[in-house]
Amino acid sequence: MSTGWATAPGTDEARRLLVPLAAAAPGASAVAVGAHRGGRRLLAATGTTEHGGGRAAGEHTPFEIGSVTKTFTALLLADLAAAGVVAYDDPVERHLPPGTAPRPRGGGRVTLLHLATHTSGLRRLPPGLLRSAAPRWYSNPYERFDPGDLLAATPRARPFARPGERVRYSNFGVALLGHALAGAAGTDYESLLAERVLRPLGLADTGPGDAPGRATGYWHRRARPDWRIPGLAAAGALRSTADDLLRYLEAHLAPGAAAPHDGALRTALTEVTRARLADPPGGDRICLVWNARLRPGHELYFHSGGTRGCTVFTGFSPQRGVAFTALANTSPTVRGAFVRRAYLTLRALATAPG
Repeated sequence: MSTGWATAPGTDEARRLLVPLAAAAPGASAVAVGAHRGGRRLLAATGTTEHGGGRAAGEHTPFEIGSVTKTFTALLLADLAAAGVVAYDDPVERHLPPGTAPRPRGGGRVTLLHLATHTSGLRRLPPGLLRSAAPRWYSNPYERFDPGDLLAATPRARPFARPGERVRYSNFGVALLGHALAGAAGTDYESLLAERVLRPLGLADTGPGDAPGRATGYWHRRARPDWRIPGLAAAGALRSTADDLLRYLEAHLAPGAAAPHDGALRTALTEVTRARLADPPGGDRICLVWNARLRPGHELYFHSGGTRGCTVFTGFSPQRGVAFTALANTSPTVRGAFVRRAYLTLRALATAPG
């Protein structure tokens, strides 16, 4: 693969990407981007990993990626399904400890596919989490809610709809999916993700643990502690870099090249982009976690993530051979300016001539 774009933040190409994104992330001391177009890739960063003179940010600086973690969980589901370990229509209770399954509203069963398409009927957060989160709401709200708390809360949940009836974004649902996949494989989520996704794709700087040289997160220009989300790890615990996220997106552009000797993973990289429903009917399509937007002659797949200290965007278009990611070490704003600017950058890359 060519590396015809420069990596220095002072080049014209990098400046055109970085300047608008940095402007859309007030309070960030570090912004990094990765772009792939026409077989070429660019990696660039600006700023420092912390206010007051930290080390320079770069393409290997780890950021908290929040809900972009969900796309990794979706890929793990597709990989295990392609390998025959699970099936999309498996009821989730098949892979959870006895007595910990959700109780669907109006009958039926919550399946793994329901969890991966936000159609399980489960609410955004599990019962009991907000009570434990309140004292640390602006710093680390989920750090004391562990896997045992999640499984204990699940049968107490009151679903808002029958499985498959309505779309409602659910951290709870994808976190439960991660537990179910780990249960099906007889291991824990972190180990399973590393074995089936991270190592095969060469994502050495991606994972849920502490990362040396990571970007300090900021909320209203105040440093935040490292993000901890043990009970909902599959929904938001990962850290990654601009380089790793770009490699991850490039794997979706060319599954055969990314996993030449791994048929299950190669299939999974295609399966996650298959539309499962539209929300609303005729609107954006929902794939396995990924959102898909139909554009003239191509589709854009995208997802964003945020923690108390970082905001991240990822997106790609297989038809145009384009991928883009942007990371900032400041929490999401109410208007989502950074994510919106990143999406517009992806759209522009997919429609630019040449």
